Amino acid sequence: MMDTAEQRLQALGITLPAAPAPVAVYRPWVIAGDLLFVSGQLPIADGSLRFTGKVGRDMDADQGREAARVAAINGLAQVRAALGSLDGIIQCVKLTGFVNSAAGFTAQPAVLNGASELLAEVFGDAGLHARAAVGVSELPLDAAVEIEFIFQISV
Repeated sequence: MMDTAEQRLQALGITLPAAPAPVAVYRPWVIAGDLLFVSGQLPIADGSLRFTGKVGRDMDADQGREAARVAAINGLAQVRAALGSLDGIIQCVKLTGFVNSAAGFTAQPAVLNGASELLAEVFGDAGLHARAAVGVSELPLDAAVEIEFIFQISV
């Protein structure tokens, strides 16, 4: 295993995009003390929303899982924008994920594993976090998922 989160990211073959700009009036990230709060991230890749619609109707849970991974990659791009490097992360404290769910769809935890597994791959044990997996009836821009993060950082 590589020594740093940046080295692990490179070993995984993941190139972080530019941090997505907010779609409304808010900050994409805020630092308070030794905590970095990353605003909700959508599954945007190459400048467009890649996964739209309801999981359980317009896509299956595996596609939702990939959407969560893409949203988490955008979260990591926000971390790099905030800190200059992923190596300033001490711990992922909390991940909250919202899944645009069809009626009766109850596999939100499986969908959000796409994000949780990525964080574990990049940060090792420091990527393991508390989590909430929430099914919702709608998300901004009809995104399939939205994920927010809280990280403990070195100050």
